Amino acid sequence: MSSAPAPGAPQAPAIPASATVASSDGDVLVVGQETTVLRDLYHAVLRARWSVALLGLTAVFLALNLCFAVLYMELGGVAHARPHSLADAFFFSVQTMGTIGYGAMYPESAAANVVVVFEAVTSLVVTAMATGLVFAKFSRSNARVAFTSKLVISPMHGVPTLSFRAGNRRGNLVVEAQLRLALVRTEQLPEGGTFYRMVDLELTRDRSPAFSRSWTVMHQIKPGSPLWGMTPAKMRVEEVEIMASLSGLDETSMQPLHARHRWLAADVVWGARHVDVLSELPDGRLLLDLRKFDVVEPTKATESFPYPAPPQLTAAP
Repeated sequence: MSSAPAPGAPQAPAIPASATVASSDGDVLVVGQETTVLRDLYHAVLRARWSVALLGLTAVFLALNLCFAVLYMELGGVAHARPHSLADAFFFSVQTMGTIGYGAMYPESAAANVVVVFEAVTSLVVTAMATGLVFAKFSRSNARVAFTSKLVISPMHGVPTLSFRAGNRRGNLVVEAQLRLALVRTEQLPEGGTFYRMVDLELTRDRSPAFSRSWTVMHQIKPGSPLWGMTPAKMRVEEVEIMASLSGLDETSMQPLHARHRWLAADVVWGARHVDVLSELPDGRLLLDLRKFDVVEPTKATESFPYPAPPQLTAAP
C-alpha cells in the first residue's frame, strides 16, 4: 500500500493523455509536441521495422481497394459482376489497381469507366510512393555498431582514465569514423532551479581512418576534465549520463552511418578495465576474441586512484 505524501511535499505532476514517448527506452515524455503525421510519414516508415512497414503498405493497398469496391458496388456497370456483391467489386478493384488485366469482369458503363480512371491514377501515385519507400528503406545503410554495456574507470600510466570499447558487428570498415563523447549532469543553480548541462569529454583519439572490429575509446581524467574530482557517490547524486555518438562512411555502400549509446551512473564500474580481446598466437598471427567484448576485470587501487575494484569482480568464481 502506498503511503500518502507528507503535507507540504511537492506533488508529482499528472501525466497528460497527449504525452508522447521521445526516447527508445521510454523514460522521456513530451507534452505539447506539434502533430505532423503526414509530414513525417516518410521518416516514420523508414524508421519502422520491415514487418511493420510491409504490413502498413499492405493495409493501405487493401483499404484503397475496399473504398473503390464500394463505389463499383453502388454504381454498377461492371460486366459479369453479381449485383451488390462487395466481393466481386473488390476483386475487380484489385485487378484495376494492380493492372493485372481484366478477365470475366470489365467496365461497361460510363460511371464505371470514370471510377476506373480515378483508380488508375490513384494506383499510379500509390505505387510510385510505395516503390520509393521500399527502395529507400532497402538501400539505407544502418549502423551495426556495438558498445560495451559498462564504462570503466581505472588508472592508466598513473592517470585515472574512463574507457569503453566500440566494435563494428558487420566486420567491414567504417571509413573516417569520428566519435564524440559527452557528459550530462544536473546542476542546482544559485538562483534556484535545476539545469541540465552537457559538456564534451576530450578523447585521447576521436578519429579512426578505418574502424573495424574493436576500438578502445579513452578519456583521461585530469584537471579541467568534467570528471575531475568525481566520485561514485557524486556521480549518482548529479545523475550523470554519458553519451557516445559515432559517425562515418560505410566502406561497402559508401553511405554515411551513425550510431549512439548512453550510459547511466549505474553503468560505470570504478576500479576495473575491459579485458584484452587481442592476443598473439604461437605462429605469430593475432587472435581477436569477441566473446570477451563486454568482460571486465579488476585493477589495483593506486595513490592517484584510490578506488578499489567492486566486490563482484574480486570474488572467486
